Amino acid sequence: MAIPAIFLPTNLTVTATIKANSSFKKLNKTPTNPFNSSLKSLTKSGKLDEALLLIESQKSSQLDIESYSSLLHACISKKSVEHGHRLYIHLLLNSNKSILNDPLILSKLITLFSVCDQLAEARRVFEHAIANEDRPESVWVAMAIGYSRKRCFREALLVYSKMLFRSIEPGNFAFSMAVKACSGISDSRVGRGVHAQIIKADKEADQVVYNALLGMYTECGCFRDVLKVFEEMPERNVVSWNSLIAGFVKKRQVFEAFETFRRMQNEDVGYSWVTFTSILAICSQVTYLYYGRKIHSQIVKSTNIPDVVLLNSLLDMYAKCGAMEYCRRVFDRMKYRDITSWNTVINGYAINGLMGETMKLFNEMVSSGVRPDGVTFIALLSGCSHAGLADLGEELFESMTGDFGIRPSLEHYACLVDILGRAGKIKEALQVVEKMPVKPSGSIWGSLLNSCRLHGNVSLAELVAEQLFEMEPNNCGNYVMLSNIYANAGMWEGVKKVREMMENKGIKKEAGCSWIQVRNKVHTFMAGGGFEFRNSDEYKEVWDELSEAIEKIGYKPDTRVVLHDVSEETKAEWICGHSERLATVFGLIQTGSGIPIRVSKNIRICADCHSWMKVVSEITRRRIIVRDTNRFHHFDQGKCSCNEYW
Repeated sequence: MAIPAIFLPTNLTVTATIKANSSFKKLNKTPTNPFNSSLKSLTKSGKLDEALLLIESQKSSQLDIESYSSLLHACISKKSVEHGHRLYIHLLLNSNKSILNDPLILSKLITLFSVCDQLAEARRVFEHAIANEDRPESVWVAMAIGYSRKRCFREALLVYSKMLFRSIEPGNFAFSMAVKACSGISDSRVGRGVHAQIIKADKEADQVVYNALLGMYTECGCFRDVLKVFEEMPERNVVSWNSLIAGFVKKRQVFEAFETFRRMQNEDVGYSWVTFTSILAICSQVTYLYYGRKIHSQIVKSTNIPDVVLLNSLLDMYAKCGAMEYCRRVFDRMKYRDITSWNTVINGYAINGLMGETMKLFNEMVSSGVRPDGVTFIALLSGCSHAGLADLGEELFESMTGDFGIRPSLEHYACLVDILGRAGKIKEALQVVEKMPVKPSGSIWGSLLNSCRLHGNVSLAELVAEQLFEMEPNNCGNYVMLSNIYANAGMWEGVKKVREMMENKGIKKEAGCSWIQVRNKVHTFMAGGGFEFRNSDEYKEVWDELSEAIEKIGYKPDTRVVLHDVSEETKAEWICGHSERLATVFGLIQTGSGIPIRVSKNIRICADCHSWMKVVSEITRRRIIVRDTNRFHHFDQGKCSCNEYW
């Protein structure tokens, strides 16, 4: 968002620096007043009514500014706008101007009203204060922070800009506020202007300012600037390192984020719950259960009590690593749970194919008085879609509106269309699309196209694909799915046509990639790659033993999954090189018996690999857990948790 109304001069020359009132120095020479001591004692103990009565019964000359300040501070801490108003009125009616004009008192009054959602009143105090004379930085920043607190970042920057035009020199307090406001509206243009002022300022920027710059550039996606600021910082604290990790997470640079975390530990910086929350988010994305457990152990060993945000991240990590037993254990031990806690575990059960547990927890949630939200129903409906529970899905969709008053979003409609389409109710799914109160999104048309793939409806697939190509011209997944539909129907001319479209538009199909974590290392395999591993003696020995054993059981490669017009022999050879198989064999070689093999894949697992995994789990008596783009498949003793509905 641009802010054309704001001009931030980077060559600011201040002719006169406004200094704070020197009343504190004078007060230090004044003997201690018993009324001041009594007032401070009352405010510290939170007896605001008695403190105000004491003030109202005394002459203003008998009380010092520090006493008024301490009372205002107590009002801010308790967010007591009533007591603050009484004090403000008392000062307006009874005090001399020096007290009400003191920058400390003005700043605290503005802060009090802004934290108590009285922004208009805060603005009145501020406007009155700056009407006839210049005020120091603290008064301006108090007003700007009040705006930022209400997410009125543009107004905060306008206050900052007006302060500059009054020739009031900004300090680190003002700089950090302005940078954070730029972060709030993700405006790197204005942020760079403030950064230029920081560089040209006489006083060296403090750590708070540097951390604010890191946060602003991270929020704006200017990662080169994040690295530059980080390297140039004279000192770094936990917040600095957290900002760098957050930048890597935003760029999806997983290994760099972990390397930064290691550096942070090696340099004995320490950590905060924010650090762990960021690292757990990465573990969730790429199924790094090993690292996730290490973080969990550090949380357990810590003497500090983890906050609910961190525990929710831990729940999410276990759920998205397919370890629902650990996820539920953490959930059951949480002393406080918010709606996100419930939603995370519900979604975890759903994506792991445990719809019985999903519904049990949902009913427990409602019975305990926690009201479900839209996210809850996305998890429930998505779970019904992948489990083939069409009737339950339709019932939940109706209940969402009828029982809980939640208006369906595009995501809810996409789930409903997917539920109906997967169940073969394509006509009903089309009726939902036609009757929707809003224009269908790409995800809704995508759900219909996938239903056409599942049920071989080529004619409808072509119509749906036209919509998708118009809405998402660069989404390779839509082209690949239509190509697969043609290939399944043996329509190779259609396949050729789609591939030519992709070539003309410069769209490339995403290559299949799988990865597996063994101890503290992640091993990645590409489809058709891994030649060094496949030529090793270990691989050949295990592969030959597996091939012989699964052939005796009756397994034969289903070459229909190879959607290319090549020989059967070539198709069978290509299937053997699928990335999820290579990762699984690697896991069988590198891990001991009884340890589950956890594989992640960047695209959907192929049908033949799914059959192969079932047979391998039976022969080896090993649990194989595969996470693809849609869900988890838990293979155990020749069966899969998806019950062949995927």
